[in-house]
Amino acid sequence: MLHVCSLAALPDTVKATGASHILTVMANVAQVQRPESVLPANHLRVQMDDITEPIDGFLAPSEAHIAQVLGFVRGWDRGAPMVVHCYAGISRSTASAFAAACMLNPHRDELEIAWQIREASPIASPNRLIVGLADKALGREGRMLRALDEIGPGSMMVEGRPFRIDLE
Repeated sequence: MLHVCSLAALPDTVKATGASHILTVMANVAQVQRPESVLPANHLRVQMDDITEPIDGFLAPSEAHIAQVLGFVRGWDRGAPMVVHCYAGISRSTASAFAAACMLNPHRDELEIAWQIREASPIASPNRLIVGLADKALGREGRMLRALDEIGPGSMMVEGRPFRIDLE
């Protein structure tokens, strides 16, 4: 099971879910304090800004970032939940969790996964660049981006509430 949350909700989410793995996708990954219950090897920090095109002074999500994310998720034994978080729990984390769910369920419909995310979090607004890169890496032929178009943008909020994505 995947759980998505903000940086502020990370400690409580890890504790409440019994998560064994953490995926951090945000700009200042050095500020993230890993809960002691999670082994250092089970925490991946991927540094990227929440942008959808290159902007001077910012680090756009890249193919290398997506390869890191997907490789980490591939190595997860799924014996306990994984928490995916970014700063606000709205864009980078929801996009990364969407990518993870699609990778772990190669025959599951992208739109079904996207609707599950929307129903779990009305404010989820997966970062389109991350989703597009993951779509390409997973050979989904644009279906992940079309699924985002179908569910539409999330409601405006400053910080998301933790939610989960069932993998089956």
